[in-house]
Amino acid sequence: MSLASENKTCEEVMQKRHRIEFPKPELSNSRQDESYFYLRDSERRRKIRFHDYDEIYRVPGLYEQLFYDRLKCISPAKVTSILECSVRQSDDNFTELRVLDLGAGNGMLGDELKKHGVSRLVGVDIIPEACEATLRDRPGLYDAYYVEDLTRLNEETQEDIASWQCNCMVTVAALGFGDTPTTAFIEAFNIIKEQGWIAFNIKETFLDKSDKTGFSRMIRELTFSEYLDVYHMERYRHRLSIEGRPLYYFAIAGRKNADVPLAFLESKDIMA
Repeated sequence: MSLASENKTCEEVMQKRHRIEFPKPELSNSRQDESYFYLRDSERRRKIRFHDYDEIYRVPGLYEQLFYDRLKCISPAKVTSILECSVRQSDDNFTELRVLDLGAGNGMLGDELKKHGVSRLVGVDIIPEACEATLRDRPGLYDAYYVEDLTRLNEETQEDIASWQCNCMVTVAALGFGDTPTTAFIEAFNIIKEQGWIAFNIKETFLDKSDKTGFSRMIRELTFSEYLDVYHMERYRHRLSIEGRPLYYFAIAGRKNADVPLAFLESKDIMA
């Protein structure tokens, strides 16, 4: 099969429309991390939680149709935009960024960054299905893609990731809800070269002092610490809930000043 026909087949698969059904409002769970939908085909009606990414990634085009077509998610474009805006405030060039994409998923953020001309893309995700979906739907997008738990990296893999000399770390919709441990975020942060760029999004309530979770406290402490200079922080509508309500997030971009030491996390009691 020729490359052209392979690409055509991929496009046809991605354009397939799936039958997605949301629960009735009175039956849906108000907690964002417990939201679910039904995927119906000719044989069955299957209940899938929004955070069951492994199941969603196995179905070509389902992630895009659910979160971007139906729920109008704009976060990859928003985070890319504020990162680009931040880099313009310096003498650096956006096209020279070597990006570590933490929680890369099926490559939605990587696709957006590549459109804007970043130099290198290295993906990391703990879910094998994420890597498989990227290779299936966006072959060649990443220069390397690691299926790894950053809290349990062996020395060889850590050195291999570091050898890409990434000067930017990004992550979208992977922080909080137990998806990415605080220590994994810090491990990725520390892989980035000093004076490198950091860009991510976070649910607005995670920046509220009333949230006592370790992850929330880590983000607040880091954002206003000596280790990160914030260049841009913006509240925006991440996507819609299944009831049609806007879900607001903060997009944050800044510059790394230094590695975050283990003592920083221990002193703030945010090792979770």
